Amino acid sequence: MALFSFLILTSLCIAGREALNLSDCGAYARRPEPTDISVVCGTSAINLAIQVCPVIYTGYNKSLLILNRIFDDESCRGTLDTSVTPPVVRFTFPIREGNACGSNFLTTSAPGTGIFSDFSNIQTVNVSGVIRSFDPTIGTITYNAELKYYYSCAYPLEYLINNTQVDVSSSSIALRDNNGSFISTLSMSLYQDINYTKPLSMPPLGLELRTDIYVQVVASNLTSQYLVLLDRCYASVNPQPTNSTFFNLFVSCSIDQLTTMLENGDSQKARFHFPAFRFIEQQNETLSTYYLHCITRLCERSTCSTFKQCNNRRRRRRGVESTVIQESITEPSVLTVAIRTKTETSIVPKEEALSAGQSDGKGASVGLGIAVAVLIVIGVAAILMAATFYRKLKRLS
Repeated sequence: MALFSFLILTSLCIAGREALNLSDCGAYARRPEPTDISVVCGTSAINLAIQVCPVIYTGYNKSLLILNRIFDDESCRGTLDTSVTPPVVRFTFPIREGNACGSNFLTTSAPGTGIFSDFSNIQTVNVSGVIRSFDPTIGTITYNAELKYYYSCAYPLEYLINNTQVDVSSSSIALRDNNGSFISTLSMSLYQDINYTKPLSMPPLGLELRTDIYVQVVASNLTSQYLVLLDRCYASVNPQPTNSTFFNLFVSCSIDQLTTMLENGDSQKARFHFPAFRFIEQQNETLSTYYLHCITRLCERSTCSTFKQCNNRRRRRRGVESTVIQESITEPSVLTVAIRTKTETSIVPKEEALSAGQSDGKGASVGLGIAVAVLIVIGVAAILMAATFYRKLKRLS
């Protein structure tokens, strides 16, 4: 108890230099209201802000606001911010289980909807806690009301990396905070080698058909308790796959026979490769352009192996075939990558081949004429020689 009192008194002394008085609050001195706390569910940290004037009005100060009953960790204490109006007490802590200032982590599962409707188990992690006031009154009664400020952030663990474009060596996007996104950066990159050291650049005339395309999806700045698991990757003719012909490279455990999975659900990156192909409906175009999309799941290390089992990842089997999507898409992140392949392989253009053939024909005709002329000359010479020889023989006889 003595140590606890020392901590509180020390905090009060330190905070005294920056503490506000009730007279400093002016019109903001009032009773607390539920809207006094604001919560920002960041990609790597949660940020809380509590209006301090109602706290002072109730009989407390910023040092008496305790996050999740943690008294002895300075990184979990609030800091006064008087640069905004009204002034607030700010709490900031990382989203890492075991280092989130006592926050509770609860993972829930529900059937997927919309673009995730193929999957029966879509997980969401909820990070929650409470900031309470500490009443230093010693005695039987107190006149200070107890303050409780609850916070909660829900982070989906399923994401759509959409429309990835190949004409750049690598594509990356930082996810915005939209009701909480659990990852700070999700990237999809394309490579030309199995070691993933040479980024794939797009030739002006597109990739040769059957060229191997190596795909890598990486989550960076992500707490180590989550791994990356690709649930589905597919190509579509249009950048937005709504009402577009598409082709499944894989859906759960249903993998196209020419798609090779190298790593999935074992670390914070996933890798696979497939040979370049073309859509038949683009046969009259010089280039076949299509777009790559991947639905990515973040799973806890303890449960990722469960999701890698086919019956736990999908609701129904969808064949690897071309069809038309009729569903709307609400993707939390979008990356654009266009894959361009040649629609035909031509060594010599038709016009050049035709002109070359005509030239060869003309050359052959000229050569034949010269040969005939030479034969005629030789024949005439032979006849003249024979006639001369005949005359000489006739004179001798």
